[in-house]
Amino acid sequence: MAHHIAIVEDEMTLRENYRDVLNTHGYQVSLYANRVDAMAAFEKQLPDLAIIDVGLEDEIEGGFELCRDLRALAPQLPIIFLTARDSELDAISGLRLGADDYLTKNISLPHLVARIVALLRRIDTIKHQPAQQNTLTQNALVMDMDRMNASWKQQQLPLTLTEFWLLHALAKHPGHVKNRQQLMDAANVVLDDNTITSHIKRIRKKFSALDREFSAIETVYGFGYRWHTDT
Repeated sequence: MAHHIAIVEDEMTLRENYRDVLNTHGYQVSLYANRVDAMAAFEKQLPDLAIIDVGLEDEIEGGFELCRDLRALAPQLPIIFLTARDSELDAISGLRLGADDYLTKNISLPHLVARIVALLRRIDTIKHQPAQQNTLTQNALVMDMDRMNASWKQQQLPLTLTEFWLLHALAKHPGHVKNRQQLMDAANVVLDDNTITSHIKRIRKKFSALDREFSAIETVYGFGYRWHTDT
């Protein structure tokens, strides 16, 4: 069955162009021009991935609000911002709200498709994991690969799909330094350096909200990140 992608974009020509490209790659695509219509549809049936613009019709930051509501409805749903707003502040805001990626509209269509493929591939990979590999435990961290959720010291850790996979890439090989390229490869994701850094910061923040003493993710300056073996 084809993956279902929702595009929330208020410029008709753009959203139809994106739809046509994705249709040629075998995806089923639904189009929405505003936050209200999109959210009403999502409450009835979730897509497999959502692509959202920040500005939606008369709502300057309607996409941010939609992302917040959609993330609350579906904590693990892949969400990509695709927008003309290229400020670092907007990108950080989008990632903090739980988006898996933040792209600007000058991205090439093949590159956009590559990002989409990478996110959806991770979902498919999880579905075909052998049963004996479905739980990863490192000290107080437990990652359930079937349900794609994690806990720390028996407390639920609210991770997005991208955060889950980046954490898994680190925790699977404790003590090993993973550079940004290795993290992307292990997590089947295409991200730039700043986005990787933002995701790692958000993962740490979520751990710290559960445990003020958390320090298991170490930055190895000039190289990357690693999971402490003694934490």
